[in-house]
Amino acid sequence: MTPKRLAFDRYVPYGERIKHLGEVRPDDPALTFVAQSATTRLTWAELDARSDTFAAGLAARGIGPDSMVVVKLRNSVEHVLTTIAVWKLGACVVPLRYDMPARERDQILALARPDLVVSLEPGAVSPEEIPAKQDPDWRLADARPGKAVCSGGSTGVPKLIVDPLPWGNPGAVAGTAEGHALEAVALGIGFRPDQTQLVAGPLYHNAPFGWGYWGLFFGHHLVVLEKFTPEAVVDCVERYRVNFLFAVPTMMMRIMRLDGVAERDWSSVESLFHGAASCPRWLKKQWIDLLGPDRVNELYGATEVPGASTISGGEWLTHEGSVGKPVGCDTRILDDDEREVPVGEVGMIYMRPHYPGPTYEYRGSDPAPSTADGFITVGDFGRLDEEGYLYLADRRVDLILSGGANIYPAEVEEALLEHPEVFDAAVIGLPHPEWGQAVHAIVQLTAGSSLGEERLAEFMRGQLTAYKLPKSYEMVARIPRDEAGKLRRSALQAERT
Repeated sequence: MTPKRLAFDRYVPYGERIKHLGEVRPDDPALTFVAQSATTRLTWAELDARSDTFAAGLAARGIGPDSMVVVKLRNSVEHVLTTIAVWKLGACVVPLRYDMPARERDQILALARPDLVVSLEPGAVSPEEIPAKQDPDWRLADARPGKAVCSGGSTGVPKLIVDPLPWGNPGAVAGTAEGHALEAVALGIGFRPDQTQLVAGPLYHNAPFGWGYWGLFFGHHLVVLEKFTPEAVVDCVERYRVNFLFAVPTMMMRIMRLDGVAERDWSSVESLFHGAASCPRWLKKQWIDLLGPDRVNELYGATEVPGASTISGGEWLTHEGSVGKPVGCDTRILDDDEREVPVGEVGMIYMRPHYPGPTYEYRGSDPAPSTADGFITVGDFGRLDEEGYLYLADRRVDLILSGGANIYPAEVEEALLEHPEVFDAAVIGLPHPEWGQAVHAIVQLTAGSSLGEERLAEFMRGQLTAYKLPKSYEMVARIPRDEAGKLRRSALQAERT
């Protein structure tokens, strides 16, 4: 299938686009929200009309261009209606975890200085209070900026990353370098207009938020899960004939471990694309076997958008472990003195976008390190091969230095997860008087498993070189990942030192 172009012949604000779709496709499904108790379906006409009532209610509270609105809700119809309404008014959305601890929440609110907080918490405006019974005077506006997301990164110190681009036709004005770069990224991961997209992750996370709401702009029927479960994902793929879905490796693993998953109907899926964390090679091979190489795609990028890389399953099979070639940017691998390292050596990844102007604004942090000629790093490490394919390594803060050797936690975690009785794993370095740090494995077993440390250690001896093997194991009831599948190794380390 030849992918459709995404570019418009002019820049179109987000609210204008939703209103247009409500007029030309009034009875087509726009949003299906799947909760455990019930399913809610909105057509394009209903989505436009109901988001108008939310926009009117927000306008009555003083929200307009240049306003900032925090949306602190779990996945819901109200999350979608509120977000679209904010963009219709030309304001900026800050999606936050609905269950964010008070201390971290207050730090983010101090950075964002929002004009309104939409949440079920005391003192905030609940979604039920927003819709206006009467339509006050308001008009469609252009959201510049339209999105700001929270990130603690590897440091655990919250910061806000503001996207300076207008939130409409991606890439700002059609035909610009921004538009060409973002279109190339989208097409590279199998995104096209008018698909059915499954949003299985939390909308406070940048990838489900960005690709989900971008999908609505391009006419997607958006199927949104209240909460991820592997069973719900497979059921929705079959029931709604899903074409496009994003998953992190944790989700991919849990889906793949469902009984009978290979016998389910995956024929509608045009692209499973993944990112946000390193994917074990054995797991990716299983998905390629299930869907075929042309339907498994990977994206490496950052919220700051200095650049990105993409790779198809077919390319990956000839460049195992790679996250692809750069798209819309130049890439260099530099050492601590900003000198380019030889091909194949690990260093810090620097990217420079092909379009001018800032790609992000930090609140609560200094700008990301950059070179004099405009290359930016967000702290990720990796290497390039002779063909220009990028391979990731762990961040410096997660790197384990044991006896003078560099040990990458993701590699050890990948080996642990190959054991069929290991449900999840996290690897950190703990202080050691002789080696500096010792590899420590935190392991969550599958339900009913009686796997002990000795048997697991024996298994690992067949997986990795001796110096990479965990020196200690810790069996836990649950690895503390968030709904997006992410964990903070630094927090796990701090708890144990």
